[in-house]
Amino acid sequence: MEPHTSALPTQTATLDIEGMTCASCARFVEKALTRTPGVQRAVVNLATEKATVDYAPAQIDRAGLAAAVVDAGYAVAAPPAPTASAAERTAELDEQKAAAYARLKRRFRVALGLTLVIMPASMLLMLPAVMRHVPMTAANYALLLLTVPVLLYSGREFYTSAWNAFRHRTANMDTLVAVGTGAAFLYSLAATVAPGLFAARGLAAEVYYDTTATIITLILLGKVLEQRAKARTSAAIRQLIGLQARTARLLRPDGSAADVPIEQVQPGDVVLVRPGEKVATDGVVLEGHSAVDESMLTGESLPVEKRAGAAVYGATLNKTGAFRFRVTQVGADTMLAHIIRLVEDAQGSRAPIQRLADKVSAIFVPTVVVIALVTFVLWFDLAPVASRLPLALTHFVAVLIIACPCALGLATPTAIMVGTGKGAEYGVLVRNAEALEKAHQVTTVLLDKTGTLTRGEPGVTAYVPTADVADPAALLRQLAAVERQSEHPLAEAVVRYAATSAVEAPLPAVADFRAYEGRGAGATVAGAQVLIGNRRLLQEHGIELSPELSRQAEQLLAEANTVLYAAVDGRAVALLAVADTLRESSAAAVRRLQQLGLEVVMMTGDNQPTAARVAAQVGIRRFFAEVLPADKAAKVQELQAEGRVVAMVGDGINDAPALARADLGLAIGSGTDVAMEAAGITLMRSDLQGVVTAIELSRRTIGIIRQNLFFAFVYNTLGIPVAAGLLYPVFGLTLSPMLAAAAMALSSVSVLTNSLRLRGFRPR
Repeated sequence: MEPHTSALPTQTATLDIEGMTCASCARFVEKALTRTPGVQRAVVNLATEKATVDYAPAQIDRAGLAAAVVDAGYAVAAPPAPTASAAERTAELDEQKAAAYARLKRRFRVALGLTLVIMPASMLLMLPAVMRHVPMTAANYALLLLTVPVLLYSGREFYTSAWNAFRHRTANMDTLVAVGTGAAFLYSLAATVAPGLFAARGLAAEVYYDTTATIITLILLGKVLEQRAKARTSAAIRQLIGLQARTARLLRPDGSAADVPIEQVQPGDVVLVRPGEKVATDGVVLEGHSAVDESMLTGESLPVEKRAGAAVYGATLNKTGAFRFRVTQVGADTMLAHIIRLVEDAQGSRAPIQRLADKVSAIFVPTVVVIALVTFVLWFDLAPVASRLPLALTHFVAVLIIACPCALGLATPTAIMVGTGKGAEYGVLVRNAEALEKAHQVTTVLLDKTGTLTRGEPGVTAYVPTADVADPAALLRQLAAVERQSEHPLAEAVVRYAATSAVEAPLPAVADFRAYEGRGAGATVAGAQVLIGNRRLLQEHGIELSPELSRQAEQLLAEANTVLYAAVDGRAVALLAVADTLRESSAAAVRRLQQLGLEVVMMTGDNQPTAARVAAQVGIRRFFAEVLPADKAAKVQELQAEGRVVAMVGDGINDAPALARADLGLAIGSGTDVAMEAAGITLMRSDLQGVVTAIELSRRTIGIIRQNLFFAFVYNTLGIPVAAGLLYPVFGLTLSPMLAAAAMALSSVSVLTNSLRLRGFRPR
């Protein structure tokens, strides 16, 4: 059924579905929502038990969506309050799930307690010595009384779910369990209350109360283990939400400070952060200096220096000094909230690799019922007369019980949940499951140079004072003092260079500062006339360069640097080379990508010699030079035309078309919002190590999914024929319904456990 199309504006709602037990349930809920007028798209995730629905509010509201789910035979958890925070919303859902889990455990404990009586009692009654002294009719009635609570209390939800599915002309896992255990119970009930009917027809009046009770107990055990494992797959979201600060030290206009709940903080407020405290929310530093641990957002282990003007983010940890910051974002607008939404959206999305499992699960249950019926008929026709009904029933039940589609339904979403959560730990934010899957198919990584391989801002690459400068450090302080008065990016590069070049003394005072537009600046520093700027500035002041300084300037220019010339009291005394410098990790990241078997290509607007020099520095063999911003997407298409699966990595607004055109777009997190919106994966760290992590994580996740799907398909492919009695004619072996139930429970738990191995992922 195609979704309803509409030109009306749409909204997205997330519904927490209750009562789904297998992939067939998820598919049925999805179909019910998709058929509802006003719904554009619906995706139901069995692992997260959520439905993500795009709908037209003019045609249907959230209550209407919930009604469609209820009409399909399932329940929808009450929506959170509109003002609820992510932590409150998650806590409320956790309480609901904890209550459901507690009910499940009670049902299991009742079933287990009774089964531990029923099973040994049934085995004892099979012994000839016991059979001679215990009336079988009385024993069977006793077993019946013990089994009824297992069915009506512990197994009640299997039968109600199967009945709801039957009313809606569909079938699910509970249909198989209900039909299988129900058939065994009804046969046993008939043998108990009317054993003469069986004797008259030469049939053994056997009872299977132990089979019925044990199957329900084992399936409930599997569900208990499954729910516990599911909770671990969503641990990443809980960890992210747990990072949020609960209070903030708010500075009042009168100078007083007070700790207030984080919900009371508003944009524009000023907050004090002391050493060892969490940053309450997003903002900009007003005063103070510190180092902040941002690893929970970026995956970067080294603390980040924060001074006045620097951005800080909620949930990060202040390590050393104290500072004040002005709040810019609160609540759902913070960086942490954005990350949580991205992870939730990714975990609720569907990967293309899941389509095969979806197609199989759509026809799986009806097919199994048909196979079970054929099995029953064949055994009833071919088995000896006295045992044909018990054998036919045994194999009929075994086929129904072993053929659970749960493993198929959980194979992909559980791995996606763990993989996307693990990526968030390392600053790799995956927009959806499709992007995570696409990353493992990439053959070529196309890197935009500026802001990706390089820092995207000018930095001093060389400081060359003349030989007769007595104190180069003092001269550098003078030049930085002049440049500090300017807002030009090149001037800022000089100031940063001086601050990081072990020049501990404070910068000297400046007088008579003058800016020469497009040429540089000058001032009086410690009684000396200082100029710093381009060659034209010195020429205007009649200052000539020495032959040695001219030669050095030409060499720096040839290496694609911008050269600043410095003069003191009318004499040229130094050169500073400024360029967009490489990130420290770029060469290592490129090397690692190549080790992964990927071709790395660089793209830049620089001229050919400059591009060749940068490419050589990081070990890139192929590059595109003199590429205009408008032509970046064309370069992506050029690589795709060569049959390559292209991942584009960029950070600027002009990278957005190329990011969107690529098979996979990866946006460096320090870049623009436009670039991040166009990308499938956002890297919170401002270096290429995140690209390596994303590729490695994708390969590991898809590997786990393939293992899960292989296990699920092989399990059912082999299990159903064995349960049907395929091995009995040759080897005399048969699979009891109880062993089938144990195998079925094990299949789902095995898939979940395999997915949880992703929690041990570490980037190399």
